[in-house]
Amino acid sequence: MVGLPARGKTYMARKLTHYLNWLGIKTKVFNLGDYRRQATKELDHTFFNAENEEAVKLRDKFASDALTDMCNWIRLEGGEVGVFDATNTTIERRRFIYKIVVENMQFKLLFIESICDDPNLVEENIMDVKVTSPDYKEMNGEEAYQDFMQRILQYEKIYQSIDENLEEHLSFMKLFNAGQKMLIHKCEGNVQARIVYFFMNIHINPRTIYFSRHGESELNTVGKIGGNSDLSERGYEYSKALAKYIKLQDIKNLRVWTSHLKRTIQTASGIEAPQECWKALNEIDAGVCEEMTYQEIANKYPKEFAERDENKYHYRFPNGESYEDVVTRLEPVIMELERQKNVLVISHQAVLRCILGYFFNKSTDEIPYIKVPLHTIIKLTPIAYGCHVEYIPLGIKAVDTHRPKPKTSGTLETDAYHEEFLEDYLY
Repeated sequence: MVGLPARGKTYMARKLTHYLNWLGIKTKVFNLGDYRRQATKELDHTFFNAENEEAVKLRDKFASDALTDMCNWIRLEGGEVGVFDATNTTIERRRFIYKIVVENMQFKLLFIESICDDPNLVEENIMDVKVTSPDYKEMNGEEAYQDFMQRILQYEKIYQSIDENLEEHLSFMKLFNAGQKMLIHKCEGNVQARIVYFFMNIHINPRTIYFSRHGESELNTVGKIGGNSDLSERGYEYSKALAKYIKLQDIKNLRVWTSHLKRTIQTASGIEAPQECWKALNEIDAGVCEEMTYQEIANKYPKEFAERDENKYHYRFPNGESYEDVVTRLEPVIMELERQKNVLVISHQAVLRCILGYFFNKSTDEIPYIKVPLHTIIKLTPIAYGCHVEYIPLGIKAVDTHRPKPKTSGTLETDAYHEEFLEDYLY
């Protein structure tokens, strides 16, 4: 990363890391501020003065330590992308990084520079994030703000934006004012292309994303997975309650997305907003196990049932899909969600697990077990370094379709669904 303080570098680094990990590319952030805070209690802006020789030596050491750790993580621990989150605001520092990463380690290197001359964006970032950072836990808000402004001034004295002539050999991209404009120079390979694609789509404008499963379906009531059945009577009740809730929220410029399956389209039918059907939002394809209960699958395909419990994310149903396959087909959905403002996504359990896994930064082991109850709205509001999440049950009874990870693979010993789906289950 490259750029002055309060230009969104850490936000971008974390968002990118979530995205690449979600795609299965092992990625980790190495934040230089963390190294500094571990080694020194010095918080005053004078620590960032280029004329403070002792501080400069320390900062150079922290940069060297972070780069060494990052390269070792890639070389020895199976890492694929390391994100070096620091200002890196001089040609000299970038030359140092290039020598270690490219010349010594023979890795590929991409610089991402965030340039922001919009004072409102900078002000928002300082107030939202920086004055509450660990650097200022001993200061009040006004003192922290003033000190941070002085820190920015120290960096501005030495800041050298990436120069297309002097640094022509580098691969880099520049983002202006949180993505209003981009400049791309010597992008190399598939991973760098994906990074460019990602930053072409994200924005920082305030918005809310609502997620909901379809209303309870007829197949849900008898414990069967998949299929394309209609809503149950209680599912239709939820459809009406959902439409009423959305109308009361008076959400500006709301768009509603559903899958191509009847139960999501029926759930959205009463909502007064533009609607789109996405095939990518269809439920995971259970192949030969479609419209079967877990007990029937365990009886008919015991080996397959046990193998799925062993590695649920990567397991692919015979003639069907895995969670990994679902993530692959959801990438365009994620990119469009990042581009949009307010959206309501009405989809299915496995699909919403994969989408929420992206926003919650969940591992592949965790994604298949994220709880997504029926008849419950999940309200997600992106904030500085993550998301605020609220679960809103609408009070319509439904079966419980969540099957926790069993203690013993291939058994139904913890299968609450099979035992409880005939009961009225109120969230």
